Amino acid sequence: MLNSLIKFSLQNRLIVITISVLLLVYGGLTMMKLPVDVFPDLNRPTVNILTEAPGLAPEEVETLVTLPLETALNGAPGVKRVRSSSGIGLSILYVEFDWDMEIYRARQLVQERLQLVSEKLPQGVSPTMGPISSIMGEIMLIGISSNGGKTPPMELRTIADWTLRQRLLTIPGISQVIAIGGGVKQYQILASPEKMAAYGISFQEVISAAKASQKNTPGGYLPGQNQEALVRNIGRTSSIEDIAESVVAIRGTSSILLKDVADIKFGKQVMRGDAGVNANSAVILSVQKQPGADTVSLTKQIETSLAEIKRGLPEDVQLVSLFKQKNASHLLLQMSKMH
Repeated sequence: MLNSLIKFSLQNRLIVITISVLLLVYGGLTMMKLPVDVFPDLNRPTVNILTEAPGLAPEEVETLVTLPLETALNGAPGVKRVRSSSGIGLSILYVEFDWDMEIYRARQLVQERLQLVSEKLPQGVSPTMGPISSIMGEIMLIGISSNGGKTPPMELRTIADWTLRQRLLTIPGISQVIAIGGGVKQYQILASPEKMAAYGISFQEVISAAKASQKNTPGGYLPGQNQEALVRNIGRTSSIEDIAESVVAIRGTSSILLKDVADIKFGKQVMRGDAGVNANSAVILSVQKQPGADTVSLTKQIETSLAEIKRGLPEDVQLVSLFKQKNASHLLLQMSKMH
């Protein structure tokens, strides 16, 4: 067989050379298109499950939420290990599969088990799968700060959540963008017990009025000669003044408004942490990639998008690159040369 192959190669030199050149070109093109990962995925295919259970203590979360989820997921095909963490109103599960398990197949198996166990969980508690990422998936940290403090941290967080994060999530290969610090902006209705007692208003009535102030209701259709007009009651508003004018209750001929029993203002959501850049209050965006995505090219796309976004931001807002995973390869090379 080997002699026949050698004989054929010698008799058909042009064909052998042509095939060799084609294979060389194909190999070169394939190598140029290979995704470049600075760090490989070090963990098995893993599905993260986050479950919020407001008002429950850690031991209640463990008993009522974490334990039923662990029991349902331990028997799923291909599952090697299930780890969990129960905190105040939050349960986190890490479901690890075999190395050869495709991540999308793993998520499908987890979703099927979550549907089966949902009836055993407390009312209003709904498990959610986290994005497809890995422990080495954090490729970039972006700091958002204000030069001279002209833009307050809460406004920086709004820019991060509704401008930067939304734009970065449209880039193929990014699995999640997490904003840290600044404080989430809220419409806050601060009820006064003294004013409520003076008007004879209960706290439940205040809650109901606050919910009703942000609700649109249908009114049917108004038929015309060639078309129908939609009739709606527009109640949803972004104005604090409109919310303050919402009716809580009627006493005789007088209407008790929200502003009569509560203070309505913008405020920060309760913060469990903060962020800073150069010892100043700021917001940090953590950008995580999907497994198998090209770290180097993805970082370049992010930098291009940040340059485009920067032109539409206030002049005092600065975008600072705090960490780039693609630069880690240069650091490792320099460290190896030093040793």
